[in-house]
Amino acid sequence: MPTPDTALGPLRVLDFSRVLAGPFATMLLADLGATVVKVERPGTGDDTRSWGPPYDASGQATYFQSVNRNKTSVALDLGDPDDLAKARALARDADVVVENFRPGVMDRLGLGPGALCAADPGLVYCSVTGFGSGGGAALPGYDLLIQAVGGLMSITGDPGGEPQKVGVALVDVLAGLFASVGILAALRHRDRTGEGQRVEIDLLSSLLAALVNQGSAYTSGGAVPARMGNRHPSIAPYELVPCADHEIALAVGNDRQFAALCEVIGLPELAGQTRFATNPARVEHRDELRALLEEHFGRRPAAEWAAELSAAGVPAGEVNDVAGAFALAERLGLNPTVDLFRPDGTSVRLTRNPIGLSATPPRYETAPPDDPGQLTLPLPGWS
Repeated sequence: MPTPDTALGPLRVLDFSRVLAGPFATMLLADLGATVVKVERPGTGDDTRSWGPPYDASGQATYFQSVNRNKTSVALDLGDPDDLAKARALARDADVVVENFRPGVMDRLGLGPGALCAADPGLVYCSVTGFGSGGGAALPGYDLLIQAVGGLMSITGDPGGEPQKVGVALVDVLAGLFASVGILAALRHRDRTGEGQRVEIDLLSSLLAALVNQGSAYTSGGAVPARMGNRHPSIAPYELVPCADHEIALAVGNDRQFAALCEVIGLPELAGQTRFATNPARVEHRDELRALLEEHFGRRPAAEWAAELSAAGVPAGEVNDVAGAFALAERLGLNPTVDLFRPDGTSVRLTRNPIGLSATPPRYETAPPDDPGQLTLPLPGWS
């Protein structure tokens, strides 16, 4: 049960969602103190319980572990009348219900927003879908599919190569973040008025919103962005440059930083040349600039360049693998991981919640549930 010093202490969340977007949202709420009960299929549980390798030292799929800490699990077969009645009873006592079934499924089960919100006008009901509840209601919403049809793959990868997906299910993560923000906004409204409401999140709209400058290039400027590899459409140099051993990332965002870059590489005169003096000019002449940078950066290792550029206030860094990224966070004192212990004494190491709160910080109380159905009904303290 949540402790009194958590941000969402009394909140009860019933989580019917599976895979990533919904579970990510409910884990964020659980980290902040909500009591989250995850409803899973008897026997198999959430799909991601079987999505491996890799597995942790206890044989648990690391995919499932990534989005299900601080939750408890109950196994219910929603096709069984008795289990369905139990699910409805749980829903009647919840503050928030989260689900990501295809539109119409929960309505047919008597667990949709119409039935539950009529019984409890204060309920916040969050639905996560792939393409909304209108014309795209029947379409399956998988992250790869959304990245493809939503335009993200068209701007990811080398100009002459095939479209590429991002190396993580980014659209699901974005949708989970939007869902958690929507839920918290609805709860704030309920605090003021006593009225709950429905929160609707779809993956396609989440991706389109997250295209930010690339999206507005089309909506406001009429330009259709294309793949540019690691280059930026509006900033230069903002890309990877090869060094003597491997690449360095340069993220030069203004003229002052560019002048500092030129000083470090021993070409201070470049900053005063018309073709490079301003960012629009550098974008126009990016190929000429790239050739000069490659010539000079190729003379020394990336680590040496990164150290000197960082000391001069130029955003630059080596290209890390995931292990290197966690090591960097450790060196910077960001404490990127937390260890959570299971009832059998084993533990799992997970990525820390990045939200810093001075009075009600995230909690890390329980590891993801080992098996679906660890709870028995009725749940003590739920009603």
